[in-house]
Amino acid sequence: MRILVLGGTSFVGRAIVADALARGHAVTTLNRGRTGPDTPGVEAVRGDRSHDGGLDALHGRSFDAAVDPSGLVPADVLRTARVLAPGTGFYAFVSSVSVYPDWKSVPVREDSPCHAGEPDEEGDPADHRRYGPRKVGCEQAVRLVYPADRALVVRPGTIVGPHDNIGQALWWLDRIARGGPVLAPGDPSRPLQLLDVRDLARFVVERVENWASGVFNTVPDGPNTTMGSWLDHAVTATGSAAELVWAPEGLLLAREVLPWWEMPLWLPDVPGNRAAWDTSGAAAAAAGLTCRPVGETVTDTWRWMASGGRPAPMPGLPPVGMGEFRERRLLQTVLAGR
Repeated sequence: MRILVLGGTSFVGRAIVADALARGHAVTTLNRGRTGPDTPGVEAVRGDRSHDGGLDALHGRSFDAAVDPSGLVPADVLRTARVLAPGTGFYAFVSSVSVYPDWKSVPVREDSPCHAGEPDEEGDPADHRRYGPRKVGCEQAVRLVYPADRALVVRPGTIVGPHDNIGQALWWLDRIARGGPVLAPGDPSRPLQLLDVRDLARFVVERVENWASGVFNTVPDGPNTTMGSWLDHAVTATGSAAELVWAPEGLLLAREVLPWWEMPLWLPDVPGNRAAWDTSGAAAAAAGLTCRPVGETVTDTWRWMASGGRPAPMPGLPPVGMGEFRERRLLQTVLAGR
């Protein structure tokens, strides 16, 4: 097949490109050439879809399918879909479970209520304050141009793996590799629901190959690891002598530790987070999504990091991880209370 990937040089897009090339497809990428190097074997085309003239390189081109893992602004997706529609038969869009306003507090399925979105909304892609509503708008933009039977929408949750540009998993691996006492958050049995980026890519490309449409929460169908198991895998993968020191959630919240960003992957067990790791992945599993063992993901991510892999973080996101001084003070408090 002739497949166009919008972006294609970082994390999800890069994994989709790699999977498509491995299957023998002819892959063209469209991007600004700023995020990372082009993957060998692609036809790299430069463009900027934030304005009409930035898509000139696509006029008159035809593809069997387009895959859009980088759309953050609805108006950008809308103008891209309109330019492609005359010569491209299928459009696959990578959205997010953030389209559901209640995804952390109640279990969600594909038919759960979504944010209100606008398919022609403009904005700065680095401004993540309207991330969920804008992803809804992007989905609407695709549907305005492509009929339901020629469009695929996937809604991932937390994605991990090589070429990660969010940094949650990378921070833990870096910190654990340094060894010594490591502050760990809350209950080690707290479940997590993590998807390897390569499993997401495989699911997308397999459906694109068959023009298989639909909307799917692309998450494991239920928690597939725990915080304790994740960090144990990190200790094993790095060969570190790190000692995990588990801090009660009440202490972390009392000290105003910022969940998710200052303590990566940690969402405290409070009512607002009761369903944070309980998004339904049943439809995707029935459609062929399979998930590799989490230990394999952790090992491969560390191998990539150890070989020099450190992409630039996604613009607009807060810094990831806790500073050494703050961690040391909290460790002293935890250890003194034992």
